[in-house]
Amino acid sequence: MKFTSVSVVVPVLNPGARLPPLLAQLRAAGVGEVILADGGSATPPEAAPPARLVPAPRGRGPQMAAGAAAARGDWLLFLHADTRLGAGWEAALRAAMADRARAHHFAFALDDPAPEARRLERAVAWRSRALALPYGDQGLLIHRDLYALLGGFRPLPLMEDVDLVRRLGRARIAAMPVPAITSAERWRRDGWRRRSARNLLVLSLWFLGVPPRWLLRLYAGR
Repeated sequence: MKFTSVSVVVPVLNPGARLPPLLAQLRAAGVGEVILADGGSATPPEAAPPARLVPAPRGRGPQMAAGAAAARGDWLLFLHADTRLGAGWEAALRAAMADRARAHHFAFALDDPAPEARRLERAVAWRSRALALPYGDQGLLIHRDLYALLGGFRPLPLMEDVDLVRRLGRARIAAMPVPAITSAERWRRDGWRRRSARNLLVLSLWFLGVPPRWLLRLYAGR
């Protein structure tokens, strides 16, 4: 079964070598359409079918919104460029597509053997289960009708994923039993504890009402 009714939306900005492994996975699975929502890459990525490049204002929220607006599929699957999908993802996606009333996310995993990575994965699993708060690096599969009902992604430079998930609410979020494997580059570069503490601080400040444009500087470490 090919995923001809699925449009995958990937926000990109100078993705380099991180993107081709994901595109190869999607192409092999027969995904109907891949939208690369480009926020102004110095060298735009190649977009061989089924991928196509869509220019967008820079920022994850605007890029996600532009990609969704250009997509033609009945289902939208939002993924990050540095993601690979774990074994069994095709079967998990088919099962999720039987439930149009809910959005579905993958489990969180990192491409690093370090014990710190396993601890972070367990923490994210708890957050997703107990707080119904998956992040964008876990992917999000949502039917176009539900996406439209929610009003889609808002043009936020950061926290666009948390904003959408909160509008979904616990009853309309479901977990898929396979991982989206994310690059651990940020944690290796910044330090496992420092990066995780910064992410938690950004989330806390978001809930306190700090504007996303201010949080972006903190998140990026500037």
